[in-house]
Parts: sequence; C-alpha cells; structure tokens
Amino acid sequence: MTPQLQQAIKLLQLSSLDLQTEIQQAIENNPMLEIDDTHQEQENPADNDQAQPGENPDMEYTQYLDQSPAEIELGMSWQRGNINRSQASSDLPTDFPDASRSLKDHLQWQLDISSFSPEDHIIASAIIDSLDEYGYLTVDINDLHRDLTSGLLKKEDQDVTVDEVMAVLHMVQHLDPPGIGAIDLQDCLRLQLEQLSTADNERTALAYEIVCHHFDALSQKNYNEIAHRLNLEPITIHESVELIRALNPRPGTSVIREPTEYVVPDVIVQKIGGKWHVFLNNDISPQLSVNQHYASLIRRADDSRDNQFLKNNLQEARWFIKSLSNRNETLLKVANIIMERQQEFLEHGEEFMKPLVLRDIADAVDMHESTISRVTTQKYMHTPRGVFEFKYFFSSHVGTADGGECSSTAIRAMIKKLVGDEDMKKPLSDNKIAQMLEQKGIKVARRTVAKYREGLLIPPSNERRLRA
Repeated sequence: MTPQLQQAIKLLQLSSLDLQTEIQQAIENNPMLEIDDTHQEQENPADNDQAQPGENPDMEYTQYLDQSPAEIELGMSWQRGNINRSQASSDLPTDFPDASRSLKDHLQWQLDISSFSPEDHIIASAIIDSLDEYGYLTVDINDLHRDLTSGLLKKEDQDVTVDEVMAVLHMVQHLDPPGIGAIDLQDCLRLQLEQLSTADNERTALAYEIVCHHFDALSQKNYNEIAHRLNLEPITIHESVELIRALNPRPGTSVIREPTEYVVPDVIVQKIGGKWHVFLNNDISPQLSVNQHYASLIRRADDSRDNQFLKNNLQEARWFIKSLSNRNETLLKVANIIMERQQEFLEHGEEFMKPLVLRDIADAVDMHESTISRVTTQKYMHTPRGVFEFKYFFSSHVGTADGGECSSTAIRAMIKKLVGDEDMKKPLSDNKIAQMLEQKGIKVARRTVAKYREGLLIPPSNERRLRA
C-alpha cells in the first residue's frame, strides 16, 4: 500500500474534530497547502448525481480502502450515579470549583472555606487524604489517630483523642457529596439517608431503619423477612427499598467528571422545497488549494535541495487535497443513501425507522462493507430531529404479518411508547406488549420484548407497579 493510499484511508476514518486537527497540521507542515478563502460555498449535493469537491475515487483507491484495517473503536463513557438533594448548603458559595478537579480537590476546597479550627483542619485534611476514589475511608480510625499524633499534630505541639478525630470525621461526612467518608457500604447508605429531605419522612425513616438494623436481609434481597421482622406489608418494604436503590454506593464518582466531548456534525440534512437534501459541513473541511506563489518557484530541471523540497511538498499537497476530496465525496454518497432510506424517520420519528444494514449501503455505492463501516464510525449527521452518528440509522429487521420488515429500532420505540402510555396501576407485561405488537402486524417473541425493554433500561412490570 502506497503512503498516499494510507493517507486517504486515514482521513476517511477520522472524526470531524480529528480531521480538523489533521488539516491544521498538514497546513503547518506543508508550505504548499493553504485554505482557499476565495472558494465559493459548495453547491447543494442533493441536486447533483455526483458530489462537487473533487474527482471520483479510482478503482485502486477503493480496493486499497477495502483492505485497510478494521474501524477504530469508540471510547467508553463514564456513568455517574448521583442522588437528588432538595436543599443545598447555604454556607457554600455558588462559584464551585472546576469540574475537572479530583474528589480530594473538591473536598479540600469545601474544607478551606468552612469554619474548621486549625487543629480540626489538619485532622480533616488527613481524613480526606485517606479516602479512596469512591469516597470510602481506607484506614482504621485508630491508625489515623496514631499517625496524626506522631506526625502532623506532634509538629504543631498538639494532642487529640480518638474521639476528637471521630468527631472531625463526622464533620467531613457532612461535606458534599453525601455518603463521603463512610467506612463501608452500610455506613455510606446511612449517611446519604441522613441528609435526605424529610418531605417523605415515613418512607425515608423506614429506609434508614432497614439500612441500620436489617442490612443483612437487605443484602440478600430477603424483603419478605424484613417485612416479617417489622410487621409491615411487603409493598411498604419495597417502596423504601426503591429509595435505597436510588442512593449512590460510590459517592466519590459523582464528582469525578469526564471532560466534555463535543460532537461536530460531518453533514447537515435539511428539508428545502419539500425535498430532503444533504450538505457537507464546510466548517470542518475547508477548501484547500496549492499555494501558487511557492508552486511558481519550482524549476523543472533544477535538482537542488530547495527545489526538490518544493517538488515533494507540491506532490504531497496534491495528494492531501485529493484524499480530502475523496473523503468528502464518500461521506456524501453514504449520507445521501441513508437519508433516502430513512426519510420516514426524518418525517415521523423512530417508530418509522426502516431496517438498514451495511450491505445495503455498500451495494448502493458499490463499495465493500468494511469501507462503509469505517465511513459510518465517528461520523455525525445533523437533522431536524437531532444529531446522530451514522451508525444510529442501521438496525436489524423483524418480519411483519404482511411479509414486510420492521426495524428493531422502530420496535424499541413502540415498546417505549406502549410503556409510557400504560396504566401505572396495571403495567404491561412482556407477553402483553408482544400481543399488542402482533396486533400491529409485528410478530416478536416475549423474550425479544424483554431484551429490547432491558436495553431501554425499563424495569419489568412488577417493579413498575411497585414504583407507581
């Protein structure tokens, strides 16, 4: 594979943000490349059979593209648990620290603006330093006391008791986030319940009772045993258990935030004059051209080092422009096919999504499936219904009663709508949902409904009834 074709494949796989970086680096490294500010805005590609930016990819380019490595995997995102609080401390200022700070930074910031005595401040700092990433205290309080009295507090010529260290720990446990400074899971849940609003006092009080005195049965999900011990109806126990489940077992992770990831659409879909059209987002892929001033300095018969440098850069600039043009054209081809196949989704929403697989697009644009996979990874489409990754529009199919096909995405949307419209006192079972879908001509098994429901993070009907 030639370096030029490797470059073409690389550009095809890049996300919009990575492409911008690549273009900027190419311009900085190659004096022959420049942004063509005089280039007029690209014509509407929907009005043309071929995209405008440049030449069609030749057969060699397509063959090499199909042989390139598999697509780059997308990174995972953190999922953070949290707990809603109806009241915030009036003692804390509104200018909270940078979200990118660590848990210990967040706690130390609160400590620095609180009214701790100098001695308590030292103890609290030591406690904060002894927390793990989840917010749990990792040392025994007696060991912490010994380290303090033989170290920091000894230098300050101060002496404290274990009870005084414990008192400061209790103060730290009232910092944000709730549950911080706990010694174990039971302690963590107890601390969070203590800080909950008393608006639902009976439910909260029962949850507190369960955590403090029946944690063994709670851990084993033996709710009937708890109901028997407390002489209460199981439904009452379940209501408080649901409150406990809403707590965060790892409170420290609610502070650790991943840097915001921005998505810039590669193409824009608009409805103009009653027809849907696809446009390239020219902001991420500016029109490049060869710097004519430097090109004019090249002398054909000159083999000097400077002249050879200019020749090499001219060739690289032309290849880069061609590769970028081919990338844009391929993107437009794929986006146009997706738009044509999914017009009903654009018009009416998820329930009208059509089945679509990589081979459908590959056959339509005469490319290999692996090429389409690379084109649709980390590429985004801006539509009136939101911004979606190209891959969002692909889904498997389920047969319908009339011999047709229905997209699995559409079925998920139908399930979500059926559950959203159900009687909260009589939630729909998976069997009932399957029957209702069959009435619409879509035959799916109960286990398939359960799989889709779980994928939508919708609990089973018995839990939905309890929550109602």
